[in-house]
Amino acid sequence: MPQNRFKIFAGSSHPELAEEVASLLKMPLGKAKFSTFSCGEKYVSIEETIRGHEVFIIQTCCDQTVNDDYMELFIMCDAMVRSFATKVHVIIPHFGYSRQDKIHIPREPISSKLMADLLVKSGAGHVVTLQLHTDQIQGFFDVPVDNLNINKTFAKYFIKKELKDLVVVSPDAGGAKNAKRFADILGASLAILHKSRSEHNVSEVTHVVGDIKNKTCIIFDDMIDTAGSVCNAKKALLANGANEDVYLCATHPIFSGPAVERFKDAKFKEVVVSNTLPVPTEKQFEGLKVISIAPLMASVVESVMGHKSVTELY
Repeated sequence: MPQNRFKIFAGSSHPELAEEVASLLKMPLGKAKFSTFSCGEKYVSIEETIRGHEVFIIQTCCDQTVNDDYMELFIMCDAMVRSFATKVHVIIPHFGYSRQDKIHIPREPISSKLMADLLVKSGAGHVVTLQLHTDQIQGFFDVPVDNLNINKTFAKYFIKKELKDLVVVSPDAGGAKNAKRFADILGASLAILHKSRSEHNVSEVTHVVGDIKNKTCIIFDDMIDTAGSVCNAKKALLANGANEDVYLCATHPIFSGPAVERFKDAKFKEVVVSNTLPVPTEKQFEGLKVISIAPLMASVVESVMGHKSVTELY
């Protein structure tokens, strides 16, 4: 009986990433057909046999299409299960709705829990994702979750620059734990910004905790949406004596709404992100550096199919 039979399929949200992963694994992508009915309903069909195979679906959640991306993913999972796949592994680099992970005010939903339930119900038997907004979201799933990060990859990039007097800055208290891990890899100190929010995508930095005077700062975050918080963070750092060369590093480049214009005005020394989401040409700007997660994802697939540790990869 053949062992370790698996296939990789790409959703329509980030085919470039899936193609790069498949290329690194020296295998073709699985064949699938996608279309949308005139009423807006999604349609997916698997164009080759997957009976007896484990399948990996690579699909992410993009700016403005997160709901369509999820719906397509649910239908893909269902199609795989009904086509007798032995197990469905979902690689979802950017897990949409992850910021809605708790109730802040009365009568709010916990939408990330709902997405986890829907994903498992549709047939996912294992989920691989990067940098969940909070680690406890893993507990929302009733199947195993590998919540990866690319801190070491980012660190290698910055170590090569040989920057002096480094401080890693968390833009809020919630991100301090992950920023501390990144700072430790770099051998840098840590600073934390305290911010308040008056409404969604609107924030104000009120305090800077830590020594940043005459230091080179790297603002480190899990995602960049409208870029308001990180641009305000840069202003606060400069106002408190940081060096003018401020770097920004984040896993998920959502870049919605006014983000690109804000970056052009803010003039960060560099904005370093991964390609958990595609960054189209119209969202690119001077100083943007995109680092591919494909090598990590390919290694994860190999480790899963070889029954090896994934933790050692990051």
